[in-house]
Amino acid sequence: MFKKMFSSKKQAVVEAAAAMTGRLVPLAEVPDEAFAQGMMGPGAAIEPAEGVAVAPFDGVIAHLIDTHHAVIVEHESGLQLLIHIGINTVGMKGDGFKALVKTGDAVKAGQPLIEFDIEAIRAAGHSIISPVIVAEEEAAEKVECRYGSVKAGEIGSYLVTLK
Repeated sequence: MFKKMFSSKKQAVVEAAAAMTGRLVPLAEVPDEAFAQGMMGPGAAIEPAEGVAVAPFDGVIAHLIDTHHAVIVEHESGLQLLIHIGINTVGMKGDGFKALVKTGDAVKAGQPLIEFDIEAIRAAGHSIISPVIVAEEEAAEKVECRYGSVKAGEIGSYLVTLK
């Protein structure tokens, strides 16, 4: 507590680009209780119109999930965003997903990370709505989102104020 009160460190704000083209919606619209109630962390979700997820900022791939349905991108500030494509898509065991990066890769904002087949996800009976959340909730003081139509790589969809 005292560290925060007496810290001379200036509060940082990370402006992130949209991770996909589509419609940015509140987490409450995600058909998964853990995401919808914010238990996985703060953020928003995108209902994708195209099958590609891109880097939300310049950073490093902190973790690419083995089934390629999710990736964590880390900003130089330490902020990590989880991009989770679809709901319950881990059960697809990688079918319909093509990773374009690997853990440890440096990436630039807007760089394609994962290609995915929207119709294959739907055919498997899964929702395509894709949460984009702060992976470590305690890192963010506030997350602000501009809901509505977004374009992959477009700056201003998310503003994350760091603690």
